Amino acid sequence: MSIVLVAGLGNPGSDYAKTRHNAGFAVVDALATRHALSWKRSSRFESKIGRWDRADGRTCVLAKPQTFMNESGRAVRVLADFYKLSPAEIIVVYDDLTIKLGRLKLTVRGSAGGHNGVASLIEHLGGGFVRYRLGIGPKHPPEMDLKDFVLGRFTSEEQTIFDQHLTAYVDGLDLLIAQGPDQAMNKLNRRTDQNDPDQTQLPRDLHPR
Repeated sequence: MSIVLVAGLGNPGSDYAKTRHNAGFAVVDALATRHALSWKRSSRFESKIGRWDRADGRTCVLAKPQTFMNESGRAVRVLADFYKLSPAEIIVVYDDLTIKLGRLKLTVRGSAGGHNGVASLIEHLGGGFVRYRLGIGPKHPPEMDLKDFVLGRFTSEEQTIFDQHLTAYVDGLDLLIAQGPDQAMNKLNRRTDQNDPDQTQLPRDLHPR
C-alpha cells in the first residue's frame, strides 16, 4: 500500500483559530471537506487524523499536529515511523511570511527560514520533505512584533483574499498528491511566478511557537 502523509501546521485551540499561523490547518481542513473526510483525535500521534483511501489505490493520511507549532516535528515523526515513510513521502502545509498573501510556493529543500514549525520538522526528520508554503506576507506595519503578527487574525480584507484563494490552494494540493512534487512544482511555481514575480523578504527572526 502506497501512503502519503499531508501535515498541516498550526496551533491547537480556539484562541488560535483563523490566525495567520494556522493557515496550514485551514487548507488541510478544506482538503478534508472536499473529499468528505472526518477528523479523529489520536493521542498516540498527538494529532487530529483523517484518512483518504484514494481511487488510485493509494492512501493519503491527513494530520493536524496538536503539539503547538514549535513541536510539530515530534508528532510528524511518530506518524512517519508508524507508516514507515521517508521525508519525500511527507507534504507539509504551512504559512510563509516571505510570500505575499494569496500566493503559494512549492519546494523540497531549504532552511527553516525562521519558521519554528519547519525547524522542528528538520530537527526530527532531517530535510527532504515537501513544503507547500502559503503566503501570509508581508508583515504590516513593518515595525509590528513578528509574534503579534503571525498569531494575529487576518483583517477582514485579508481573510477575504485568503478565502478567495482557498479553492486554488486545495486544487494545488490535490495536484501535488496526484502527480508528485516535480510535476506540481512546474505547474504551481510557474503560475505563481507569472502572477507575482516579486517575493517579500523576511528578516531571520524566529516565528513564535
